Amino acid sequence: MPKVSSVIVPYATYLRVYEPLAAFAEPERSHWARYARRPDRPSYQDELRRALADLAPTPPVLVPVHESEDAFVLDVDGVVCVCPWRTRLRGWQALEELSEELPPPVLDAVLPPFLRHQAAQDYERWLAENPDARPWIRTATWQVPINWFVLVSDEEREYDKGDSVDSPPVLRYRTPMVQARRRVARGLRALKEAMDEGPLIDGLVDVGRWLEEFHPRSLVELDYGGLVHAVPPGALEHDHSAADVAEGIAALRRGDGAAAGSAYARLVERWRSVRDLRSAN
Repeated sequence: MPKVSSVIVPYATYLRVYEPLAAFAEPERSHWARYARRPDRPSYQDELRRALADLAPTPPVLVPVHESEDAFVLDVDGVVCVCPWRTRLRGWQALEELSEELPPPVLDAVLPPFLRHQAAQDYERWLAENPDARPWIRTATWQVPINWFVLVSDEEREYDKGDSVDSPPVLRYRTPMVQARRRVARGLRALKEAMDEGPLIDGLVDVGRWLEEFHPRSLVELDYGGLVHAVPPGALEHDHSAADVAEGIAALRRGDGAAAGSAYARLVERWRSVRDLRSAN
């Protein structure tokens, strides 16, 4: 399952869903309508700085005390769409992920057990009152999960090499929700015909179920986020991972295992340097 986290490190990537205002019930719809008109809306860097600031105190603030009232906003063909941050929910979910990934001694050293226990109790109480809650943002660290690339196409790729510290490189994809869901369905059919099971199938099933929770006129965004700082500029400019994934799935669909293997090998080789950097850290 892709990591969902507000305990963010700089090398994080994001899968976001922007929903039209019509998808929200009142009074939240009016709140976001007013928010979208603000000229001083915070950016991705602001969300990152706030999350990192919570980790600085001793003991750290594992989950914000109050839910964020901020969001990312896009105009999609004249329709205002918002992606709420929901940092509190994402923080709780991140703690669950970390508990499964880190060895207990490491986890206890980084995040004291009494804080984790208190956070778990708070989350349990909150879930009882909000059983249908789900995040609009998924986060992964040191990688872009392969199943995310299935949702987008190379034609939707947007790259800006940036020109300063205040204007870093940007690499992202944006696609309509209906297109993302269609690609998930096609990708799953091809994968299930080629193999019985595997992490790629499981991940794609999971992200497909998540997408079904949102309005059909939403927009899906895959953003390399802070990972652009871990990829050499030249490699970033020529990164067409979505094209490799699409080529691999198309090869599976026509029964060409060799071509599918070649596409996967290119993908692995492209991400090798990032994986090595992660291991060094």
